[in-house]
Amino acid sequence: MSQVDDSTHQARTRGSDTDRDDAGYVDLRDYAVIGDGRTVALIARDGRIDWLPIPAIHTPPVFSALLDADRGGHFELRPVEPFVSERHYVDGTNVLLTRFTTATGVVEVTDALVTGVAGRLPWAELARRIDGIDGRVDMTWSVRPGDVFGKGRIERIETAHGPILRADPINIALVGFGHGRTDTEDGAIGSGEKLFTGRFTTSPGSRALLCLVGTDDEPIHLPDPHIVDQGVDRTIDAWKIWSDEFTWDGPWAEAVHRSALALKTLIFSPTGSIAAAATTSLPENVKGGKNWDYRFAWVRDLAYTTHALLRFGLREEPHAAVSWILSALKANGGEMRIFLRLDGTLPDGVHDIEAEGWRGIGPVKAGNPAAGQLQLGTYADILAIIAGYAADGNILDRSTAAMLCDFADEACTQWQKKDAGMWELPKNRHYVSSKLGCWQALKSAIRLADLGEVLPSPKRLAYWHKNVRLIEKWVDKHGWSEKLGAYVMYPGSKSLDASVLLHAPSGFDRGERMSSTIDRIREQLGAGPHLFRYSGAEKEEGTFVACSFWAVSALACVGRHDEATDLMDRLVATANDVGLYSEMISAEDGSFLGNLPQGLSHLALVNAAADIVDTSEGGM
Repeated sequence: MSQVDDSTHQARTRGSDTDRDDAGYVDLRDYAVIGDGRTVALIARDGRIDWLPIPAIHTPPVFSALLDADRGGHFELRPVEPFVSERHYVDGTNVLLTRFTTATGVVEVTDALVTGVAGRLPWAELARRIDGIDGRVDMTWSVRPGDVFGKGRIERIETAHGPILRADPINIALVGFGHGRTDTEDGAIGSGEKLFTGRFTTSPGSRALLCLVGTDDEPIHLPDPHIVDQGVDRTIDAWKIWSDEFTWDGPWAEAVHRSALALKTLIFSPTGSIAAAATTSLPENVKGGKNWDYRFAWVRDLAYTTHALLRFGLREEPHAAVSWILSALKANGGEMRIFLRLDGTLPDGVHDIEAEGWRGIGPVKAGNPAAGQLQLGTYADILAIIAGYAADGNILDRSTAAMLCDFADEACTQWQKKDAGMWELPKNRHYVSSKLGCWQALKSAIRLADLGEVLPSPKRLAYWHKNVRLIEKWVDKHGWSEKLGAYVMYPGSKSLDASVLLHAPSGFDRGERMSSTIDRIREQLGAGPHLFRYSGAEKEEGTFVACSFWAVSALACVGRHDEATDLMDRLVATANDVGLYSEMISAEDGSFLGNLPQGLSHLALVNAAADIVDTSEGGM
């Protein structure tokens, strides 16, 4: 494996107006994210917003220059003259502050998806506040909606209260002050231009504001921009109140807190579901082909995220997520699902999008083909998180208890089948990690019975215990290679699978075999501090960020704390300049690959930090 010098991963803190390539794209590392509990915006270091779905994460984006620089649309805001930029999140928030420095002055832009007095606003409200700091800076801005995700033809509609842009069923309008708007001036735009534009100059102490509002198939509200300005401060205060509820006084506090805030942007507050990532079709390699849509609620990711949030003292988000997934499963026939739409409905297939893809790397898709696969690990995802939820002091309802018992029964029969594995592979096999997932599912069901949350008959409980033993025997016979000194990917194989590392924290093995497996995986799948998902993956994708943090957790669980701490330090340093991670990181140059921000990456980080503390002498 190639060994990447950690220095190639070091987060950059400065950018310039020359960071875009000739086609108009920037490195994926250049993006920060803001959110309001329903949608997100991705902002490049040059101040341009290249991704914004309205009204929700999983709906078509108004701006998607991320995937088609020419036709995707964007919201540009930058100095006219050459500049350098520095940025950071306002402490404890998902509000972004970017400082632009030119030869003539300094200006700061505060970007927020604004929240209301009582929580999320009923419309999308994106605020961009521009404060003059020093000297004078000429600023230019433009709002150009895109048309690649099938929203319909973009129209500019002149109303008595000003123009709106409409791409059925989405309506957007812009209000502001001090923003030098030009598109409303006579002769300022041609009849074919569907955009808002402006230009103004900052001075020390000056303030301008741009506010983009959007609705979906409903009337559009035009807020007073001065109230929006106040709303930016209110949004900052609201995020800080949330952060104050987050309990973590252990090491890597900044990275853990930032990861929790990143996860918070992926929580879809109308239902409590959690998106796996905020984007679709960002490539897992530079050759293309492996471009997937992660704007869905994977049961796996939701379970891991809920587990992480429970560990940090949060109440509302874990309860909302657990209640949502249980209700959604019941509403869809009580059958196990791999993932659902964020509104709880079933996915409706895969649709091709006529976009070129980030830096021309396609295809671009809406939807994910994995919906119909058998993935045995999902049983562990549901039962383990509910067992932890119940152990945390919550009480299950009768129908949930009955459904969980049915899932445990299914795990007893399904574990003997081939499946697609955690990695949604095209060939079904007897993947060892899938068997371990069923073991964890049954151990969790037994734990629920011990807590009195499910009430299986003695015969049923004995059936669960019997299958726990059968899985242990199967793994001992078929899953362990004495020659390799490792748990293998599937029987008779020399291939390794990093998802086996999850079963040190699960409790299946915290002894010599797991310790030896960690070493073999790091030797064969490692690239610098990172890991590929499984043997052969290096030929077709980047290293998988979550797997790298799983290695930290596994090292901690087998008692190798110094190694776990060292690896954690190295991995934390591979985030981008604002502490975010994508799905994958290139083993060649440390660039980001895959969708972002990636929930699985961030929750693996926070769980790794917690596992190190929990397994250290004395715990947390």
